[in-house]
Amino acid sequence: MWFIFAILSAIFAALTSILAKIGIEGVNSNLATAVRTLVVVLMAWLMVFVTGSQNGFMDISKKSWIFLILSGLATGASWLCYYKALQIGEASKVVPIDKLSIVITVALAFLFLGEQITLKTLIGCSLIVAGTFVMIL
Repeated sequence: MWFIFAILSAIFAALTSILAKIGIEGVNSNLATAVRTLVVVLMAWLMVFVTGSQNGFMDISKKSWIFLILSGLATGASWLCYYKALQIGEASKVVPIDKLSIVITVALAFLFLGEQITLKTLIGCSLIVAGTFVMIL
């Protein structure tokens, strides 16, 4: 089931880039990010209430709060930078560079989470980096 959700995530992420590139024309990138974020917040809270997950709100630990807040700040910074790059650059060049986050995530997961890096992972990351450079040249 995770694979289906991952594929859907990729499809929606692709749509996000194309729809944003069209929608950001003539709009300040920070304002566009704020509008997008508002929609995401409303959608996320709707899902919390639809699934009945709101009862777990008080059970979130202090550690989880800290890391969820830090994750939110990182997401916000990422989105602000992404929208600015998308506004002034071509989507076909901005998106591949943005997806270098895969390689950075693998490295950070190794450093901070103790996840293993296999030969297969190294080859895959190398191909992502090479593919990104081919696409932006």
